[in-house]
Amino acid sequence: MNGFWKNSSTHLNETTDQTTVTTAKPPVLPACPETPPDLKGPLRIEFNFKVNLDDMRKQYSGTLHEGGRYKPPDCVSKHKVAIIIPFRNRNEHLGYWLYYLHPILIRQQIDYGVFVINQDGEGIFNRAKLLNAGYVEVLKVYDYDCFVFSDVDLVPLNDRNLYRCFNNPRHLAVAMDKFNFRLPYTGYYGGVSSLSRNQYIKINGFSNTFWGWGGEDDDIYQRIVFRGMSISRPDMETGKYRMIRHNRDVHNEPNPQNPDKLHHTRMTMDRDGMNTLKYTVKKIEKDILYTFITVDIEAPMK
Repeated sequence: MNGFWKNSSTHLNETTDQTTVTTAKPPVLPACPETPPDLKGPLRIEFNFKVNLDDMRKQYSGTLHEGGRYKPPDCVSKHKVAIIIPFRNRNEHLGYWLYYLHPILIRQQIDYGVFVINQDGEGIFNRAKLLNAGYVEVLKVYDYDCFVFSDVDLVPLNDRNLYRCFNNPRHLAVAMDKFNFRLPYTGYYGGVSSLSRNQYIKINGFSNTFWGWGGEDDDIYQRIVFRGMSISRPDMETGKYRMIRHNRDVHNEPNPQNPDKLHHTRMTMDRDGMNTLKYTVKKIEKDILYTFITVDIEAPMK
């Protein structure tokens, strides 16, 4: 909230009968530098240990605020970023993500919050619809102007890959280890990406109809192109990622109907997106490390 760190003090003037009340103004902080000074560049990322979230909560008790929110203490960031993670049954992966990403995001000096959007029930998973629901919910919390959409199993290998928004929609995960650190094809927009509020509204958010695995990130790419925008990317060295290996959820298997929908994106995008989004919030839990929002997105059963 905008009133995070308001401090006030009262001074009583004992030499007169009058009480003088003064309000101490918070110090005027400088703007954070465009290039954060404490970035390390290439990072060593491993997944061969167990993350202890209780230890992390203690570690960040004086740094993070309730709900996994952070503001640089010594400068004002112009980047108000909501990190939105579509989620179900990936607690181990979330632990690794939190372990590695909080230090990275803090070094990047952004004003950020971490929001885990958990799909309720056992129906077919819908990543894009969860992202739409996350967009709506985070704006109820704070005036975010940038949205980073991140899969929970992807960790960057370079902290110079900035989690913020740019003049064009940004694709951050350009070189995953599962693709031998190459972009699999020019129109690939999967894994981790960012959109400003204006960019997101311009494409009517994401499609709500991609149930199961596959196709929704290609649909997002097409929406961006059809609205006259282009994709920006970091270089291949900066954009490296490691993926946490796992077996795919049985409710998130490839959907053979999804690829055909890509032929109709131009015609359907104005009537399939934020303006047709329906979901119900079931529960909101605020941890020091994240905000966990469980939503019912009316998922069909397999």
